[in-house]
Amino acid sequence: MTATAAITASDVNRLRQVTGAGMMDCKKALTEAVGDFDKAIEILRKKGQKIAASRAERDAKEGIVLAKISADGKKGILVSINSETDFVARNEEFASFADAVADISLEKFPASMVVLKALPFDGSLSINDKLTELIGKIGEKLDISRYEFITTEKVVAYNHPGSKLATLVGFTKNISDEAGRNIAMQVAAMAPVALDKNDVAKDMIERELEIGRELARKEGKPENMIDKIAQGKLNKFYAESTLLNQEYVRDAKKTVAQYLADTDKEAKITGFKRIALG
Repeated sequence: MTATAAITASDVNRLRQVTGAGMMDCKKALTEAVGDFDKAIEILRKKGQKIAASRAERDAKEGIVLAKISADGKKGILVSINSETDFVARNEEFASFADAVADISLEKFPASMVVLKALPFDGSLSINDKLTELIGKIGEKLDISRYEFITTEKVVAYNHPGSKLATLVGFTKNISDEAGRNIAMQVAAMAPVALDKNDVAKDMIERELEIGRELARKEGKPENMIDKIAQGKLNKFYAESTLLNQEYVRDAKKTVAQYLADTDKEAKITGFKRIALG
């Protein structure tokens, strides 16, 4: 096609099918590229890069969170694909991209976010390239902000309605679907910070103790009782914030550990992951 050749509707449509960009954007790219199809694709991708750079400082707190498990139930992944607005999060193309990223993550089971973004999406594009292309089309900051995974004998996934929150829980053996889902829902509802007392980070423990000491002093407690009171508050923190020690949401007379033991005495929880938007 020469510099004076007209850009036809079929040329524009072909570029739209390849890139997913809007009609006017495709026409402008073909015009700028003087009809060179490959150059027009590159122009559209660079547009996405420019938009991404210009909106880098913006918050992308909306989006979609998805959890998926493998057919054998031994692997599970969690991904959070973010947008600036809920309007975009409800966009069919954005949702399709998020679902495809989750599927690729489960199939390839990358060891990190960096590896995930470099995985092939389709044809010559990586996941990150496709994300940039989508940014150019939608005009918002988009990001794959978190990726988590679990591999063990049994993994259970829970996707909360609305796709804003999802969890994974790993078990040492196969347990009933109901029990697994109940515990995965517990993680969603109660947002534990660790599995058990021994899994809480040392800096978090020290922070909770210091908060306890400060509150005790503000309440005028004797200095020789400060540490004991702080320890009591730490124990309350363990009961509220570690999964095995939390009250089971469906039966407050039991802890999660007791519920699991009543369900299957041999089963243990190996770990959990939770991602929520915001």
